[in-house]
Amino acid sequence: MLSIFLLIPLSLMLFVVAIWAVRYAVKSNQFEDLDNASQRIILDDRQERRQTMHAHERSAPTQQQDETAATDMNNDNSEIDKNSEI
Repeated sequence: MLSIFLLIPLSLMLFVVAIWAVRYAVKSNQFEDLDNASQRIILDDRQERRQTMHAHERSAPTQQQDETAATDMNNDNSEIDKNSEI
């Protein structure tokens, strides 16, 4: 009988805590978009890979243009040197 006096208030307190936890979860939008949450990690990884690929693609033509410009400048300088020798 003595244990009932302890267990009933304890169970009521646990019940109130459980209700509060569910209410907090609902208010903080933890149950929104349950279907796509598991796919978000995969999609984020794909988007990151696409961004890095696009960055490399953008930098590759820029590097080629820089190399082409450097070679053109060297050719221009050599032509100027040839003209000055004449």
